[in-house]
Amino acid sequence: MKKRIFTISIAILVVILLAIPKLGLFDKKSSGPDNKPAGAPSLLQVQGHLLQPTNFDNTLVITGSVLANESLELKSESSGKITKINFKEGTQVRAGELLVQINDEEIRAQIEKQRYMQKLNKDNEYRQRQLFKKDAISQEEYDNALNRLNTTISDIKVLEAQLQKTRVYAPFNGTIGLRYVSNGAYITPSTVIATLYNNSPAKIEFAIPSRYSPLISTGKKIRFTIENDTSRVFDGEVYAIEPRINEETRTLKLRALADNSKGFLIPGQFVKVDLILNSKSDALLIPTQAVIPGQAGQKVFVARSGMAKEVMVETGTRTNVSIEILSGLQPGDTVITTGILQLRHELPVQVVKVN
Repeated sequence: MKKRIFTISIAILVVILLAIPKLGLFDKKSSGPDNKPAGAPSLLQVQGHLLQPTNFDNTLVITGSVLANESLELKSESSGKITKINFKEGTQVRAGELLVQINDEEIRAQIEKQRYMQKLNKDNEYRQRQLFKKDAISQEEYDNALNRLNTTISDIKVLEAQLQKTRVYAPFNGTIGLRYVSNGAYITPSTVIATLYNNSPAKIEFAIPSRYSPLISTGKKIRFTIENDTSRVFDGEVYAIEPRINEETRTLKLRALADNSKGFLIPGQFVKVDLILNSKSDALLIPTQAVIPGQAGQKVFVARSGMAKEVMVETGTRTNVSIEILSGLQPGDTVITTGILQLRHELPVQVVKVN
């Protein structure tokens, strides 16, 4: 009996094993995100940059400094004691305004003396001229009288010029800086009284590498910011170019003018200058990380028909974040910007984000 039951059990087990493949109880489902046809390649998810023409300024970033439009150290042309100071430190003065007076009593006394001599010699010249007309005196006698008169007039002019040198006038409109002398001080032509500045407009001086000299001309626009204040951007225009290149630094010095009516620019400040070398309205720019250098040149990958295509390109100006494409790409191309190390030609990709 037991042998018969065992035989029946074996027969049932064989039937079940033969039925399992037909029932498909252990087969994987044919649908679902993890099921792919055998041999189908996996898609690499990447991000792309849509290439479109844009405005682009090719700028050169350099450092420079602020200069006054006009500045000079105020000095006297003659020696003497200061009798009057007519300005206050840090105030505005007008051109021609008297700033400092030096003791001129001695020169005035000499002028007064010469004026008396002028009157005397003038009267004597008149009398000698009348006598000369009547042939009462010789030509030589009249010439001597005329010479004495002319000499006196010349001496007065010399003294008046010396008198003028005892006064210090403002040569232009500007702001007086700190003064270094006091009333009653004895000064000489080497003594600095104060410094006069005209800061509007301000001058911006900077130097560029000599290789950019062919791109520079007067009228070029600049943008700049002052140290410790990058939020305020100033504009300027190149008005002068040094006619020679510095042999030691191989740089070319330039100066630009910038409006300073509000007084934000102070001589001596350092500035960061953006010099616009040229501008384009249809430049093609891509992120710098998309460009792959190689022995044959530079290349990028573009997404076309679901695949990554390798394209050789010619590049131009590079900035901190982008690089200009001169040839190889067209507007509307989608340049792949991520997964660069995993890409190869005709690799299936999926662009999940386009900038």
